[in-house]
Amino acid sequence: MSRPWRSVIAAVICAVQLIPIYITVTVALKPDTDLSSYWAWPEHPAPGNFIQAIEDGHLVRAGINTFLITAVSTVLVVIIGAMAAYPLARHRSRLNAIIHTFILSILMIPALSLLVPLYVIFVQTRAVSTYHGIILTHLTFNLPLSIFMYSHFIRTIPRELDEAAVLDGCSIYAVFFRIILSLLRPVTVSVVLLTAGAVWNDFQYSLYFLQKPTMQVLTLSIAAFFGISGSDPHVAAAGAVLAIAPMILVYLLLQKYFVKGMIDGALKG
Repeated sequence: MSRPWRSVIAAVICAVQLIPIYITVTVALKPDTDLSSYWAWPEHPAPGNFIQAIEDGHLVRAGINTFLITAVSTVLVVIIGAMAAYPLARHRSRLNAIIHTFILSILMIPALSLLVPLYVIFVQTRAVSTYHGIILTHLTFNLPLSIFMYSHFIRTIPRELDEAAVLDGCSIYAVFFRIILSLLRPVTVSVVLLTAGAVWNDFQYSLYFLQKPTMQVLTLSIAAFFGISGSDPHVAAAGAVLAIAPMILVYLLLQKYFVKGMIDGALKG
C-alpha cells in the first residue's frame, strides 16, 4: 500500500476515534436551552456545566478515590507482575510452562461471570466499599496481562547479565532489582498505561463493590447524572470531560515510550 493511502486510512481512523470526544466537548459546553445539533459548536459556551458537575457529582471526592485506587493498583501490578514474570522467563521448566499457561487462561475468563461469587466473598469478608477490596480485584484481573508482557520482554535480556552479577556477589534479588528492573522501563510504561487506563475507567467492579457514597469513583459519579427521574446530558458530558482529561494528558506525555514498549515486546518476544 502506498504512503498516501496509508496516511488517508490513518486519518480516517483518527477521525473516528476523535468524534466521540468532540461530541462530548460540544455537549459539555452547551447550555440546557441550546437545542442545536450535537455536531454544532456552541455559539455561547456554558462553562457553568463544569462547575455544576463538580458540585453535584462530588467529582473532587470521586477523583481522589479514583486516583488512590488507580495509583496503588498500578504500582502493585507493576511490582508483582515483574517479580512473578522473572522466574517464569528465566527458568524454563514444565511446571513454569503450566503456570504460564494457567495465567494466560485467566485472560479468557469473562469478568462479568465472576461478579456474583466475588460479591459473596466480599460480603463474607466485609470488603464491600473498601479500598483494599477493590484494589485486590483490579490487581487480580490486571496481573495476567502484566506477567505476560514482562515474561516475554525478560526472555530477550541475555542471561549473561544475571550470571555476571551473581559472580560479582549479587543475590538473586539484587540481580532483579538492580539490573533486570532497570531494563524493563519500556514495557513498564506500557503496563502502567494499560493498567491505569483499565482501573481509571472501570465501572462494572466499582458499581458492585463500592456502594457507599463516600467511596464512589468518577465513573459512578458521572453515571449518577442519568437516573429514573431524569437526566442531564450537558452536566454529565462536562463531568466526562473532566474525568478523561487526566488519562489523555498522561498518555500524551508517555505515548512515545508506550509505543516503544509495545513494539519492543512484540518484536523481541
